[in-house]
Amino acid sequence: MQLISFARGAPSLDIVDVDGLKAAAVRAFEADPAGITAYGTSVGYLPLRSWIATKHGVEADQVIVTNGSLQADALLFEHLVKPGDAVVVEKPTYDRTLLNLRNLGAEVHQVSVEEDGLDVEELRKLLDSGVRPTLAHIIPNFQNPAGVTLSADKRRALVALAERYGFTIFEDDPYADIRWRGEKLPTMLSQDTAGVVVHASSFTKTVAPGLRVGYLVGPQATIAAIAKRATNLYISPSMVAEAITHQFCVSGDIERSIAKVSATLGERARLLAEGLRKHVPDARFVEPDGGYFLWVELPEDVDTTELEKVAARDFGVAVVKGSDFLLEGGRNAVRLAFSAVLTDQIDEGVARLAAAIEAVRKS
Repeated sequence: MQLISFARGAPSLDIVDVDGLKAAAVRAFEADPAGITAYGTSVGYLPLRSWIATKHGVEADQVIVTNGSLQADALLFEHLVKPGDAVVVEKPTYDRTLLNLRNLGAEVHQVSVEEDGLDVEELRKLLDSGVRPTLAHIIPNFQNPAGVTLSADKRRALVALAERYGFTIFEDDPYADIRWRGEKLPTMLSQDTAGVVVHASSFTKTVAPGLRVGYLVGPQATIAAIAKRATNLYISPSMVAEAITHQFCVSGDIERSIAKVSATLGERARLLAEGLRKHVPDARFVEPDGGYFLWVELPEDVDTTELEKVAARDFGVAVVKGSDFLLEGGRNAVRLAFSAVLTDQIDEGVARLAAAIEAVRKS
């Protein structure tokens, strides 16, 4: 039985523009052979840095390009967070965010996520209780793992709270362009007049994860300090990967790639929701407007720690248990990533999951 995996948030090969990347690589080596074969600088390949700055309407010295967005996250966390510092994250949130912050010795506070994003009133009460976070990590668009999007009103409210209470909003935004429904919302970075927002994104979801190209945008002093740390850590990120990415972007291939990825994943998300309603009618979930993930709450009698094991071992379907994304709780939730599951596999995958759920209930 071939495994059908809803476990990993990665694109399937059919939505990666391999031919476009091959052509971009040729153009990169032809246009700048000396630049892309040299060490480069810790802020990244300068033409790509400038392209990103233009995209976000900022100066180039507010951008650093890194080896993937996870490295961008790590550099920012190491710069801002000291052992014992209070940090706010969403509930649920990306599992590696929890791991990295706890490894740094942070005091992590999870704030509930609603259908329109972080519960701002819950955060306000936390702040009023005396908690003074250094950082609030927010995934505003098609959140990983919940799939929800932070509303425009909540974005404005969060920026105001950050200004009032003196913490940094880390706007972790790798999924923003993968939208198939609804209107694009302004970033918190674009609303920041006090230097309280650091924005991150990557080309993993829109182009290909193998490029390992991510970036941070923020106040010049913050970016300069992180660039100094990056110099000591690895001298420079991959000039080859970043030059290929630059050529892919300036040619317009990036827009075509985004359109293809969004349309394909929109169809997969629709089929996944349809399959859940058919095969697992007592599941609760919010259909995402974009991104890679759908968060499913199952009935209380389904232990998803057991389900994760049984589903893969006995039914050939992989999921991720909800407790991985929480400090506590999530016992009956799962995250389903639809990005790598081909259209003709989705219904079969959900049917297998439904069979696994019944097996766990009876055990």
